[in-house]
Amino acid sequence: MIASNGYKKIAIAVFISGKGSNFKSLYKFSKKKNSKFKINLVLSNNRNAIGIEFAKKNKIKNKIINYKNIDLAEKRILYILKKNNIGLVCLAGFMRILSRKFLKKFKGKVLNIHPSLLPKYKGLNTHSKVIKNKEKYSGCTVHYVNSKLDSGKIILQKKVRVYKNDNPKSLEKRVLSQEHILYSKAVNKILINL
Repeated sequence: MIASNGYKKIAIAVFISGKGSNFKSLYKFSKKKNSKFKINLVLSNNRNAIGIEFAKKNKIKNKIINYKNIDLAEKRILYILKKNNIGLVCLAGFMRILSRKFLKKFKGKVLNIHPSLLPKYKGLNTHSKVIKNKEKYSGCTVHYVNSKLDSGKIILQKKVRVYKNDNPKSLEKRVLSQEHILYSKAVNKILINL
């Protein structure tokens, strides 16, 4: 598949654990002319992930990885990525931490999206923390993945206003709608330089 700039689109893999709403928005964007990527693979550690159903429906190759043995799981993932000529991995609600060894082998080619303005509020329950601390703004961040949790180099961020009557659910909804726009933008941005 050729992108509008005449270059071949880069094959990416999306790792999910649940609904895969960011995966779906990446997929929709990948169909556009100006997209620099196509999704060749969806990988999950959860066989009941709703996102896997979406992958099947859209005829995207998908794999379920058993994570009982992390070493074996990651060896298998690396083999699958190589076999499918994957140039970039996008984590989209993937509830597993990738080992230092894995990241070394795929250096600079793993991205994540996080629902806060990093470096603030790393880890889980970000929206509750934001509201508890009466922040005026929250948002989302696309960053490179390194061996420290939510600490890789930031690619793009988007601010979202926190309102007085917000609760974690209402804030999550607004941040998520921005994540859907930001992730594709960030992937496209870095692929220009790959």
